[in-house]
Amino acid sequence: MEKETERIEAFSDGVFAISVTLLVLELHVPELKDGDTPVHLLEELKMQWPGYIAFVISFFSIFIIWVNHHKVFKQIYKRNTGLMFANGLILFLVSLVSFPSALLARFFLTDSKQLSVTIYTGLFVLINLAFNLLWQQATADKKLLRPGISDAAIMQLRNNYLYGFPTYLIAFVLSFFYPDPALLICVLLWIFWAVSSKKINFIQT
Repeated sequence: MEKETERIEAFSDGVFAISVTLLVLELHVPELKDGDTPVHLLEELKMQWPGYIAFVISFFSIFIIWVNHHKVFKQIYKRNTGLMFANGLILFLVSLVSFPSALLARFFLTDSKQLSVTIYTGLFVLINLAFNLLWQQATADKKLLRPGISDAAIMQLRNNYLYGFPTYLIAFVLSFFYPDPALLICVLLWIFWAVSSKKINFIQT
């Protein structure tokens, strides 16, 4: 069967690449006065540690999203309007990651820490919902899928994304009261996605 999704995948890869690139713009070179010593520079760099944490978390989150997006489209051979709009929603949300990441970097050490973490975790709840919508659109008509894909494979992919939703939702709710553990859950989730991505052997073609 001819694969009809090459343009969708190419466009998506471009959006993912730009979204990752935007993250690094929030890593700022310290502004020091003439004559400041290396010690002053080191102190300024150390003060920016929330920005480094936000960059690492966001980079690997986008990377894992891209890996799973790639694996999903290994299973999708044809397209329809619903599928294209569901994919567009994922790309829209991914392109927004740099904004809450910048909020996290800027306000993590302030009284607005809780709100910045809540916005950050809330976005990933929406991204997970968008992934579930994409797979629902793809599996609503099996003619869109790779020839020979089993029902067990379809179910395993669906469950993989469904399991992520309550966990992201827990992180979002927890962020209102305990922002640090909420962020930790996000980190653990992208580790989970990385590990689970390796285990889905049926995706390989």
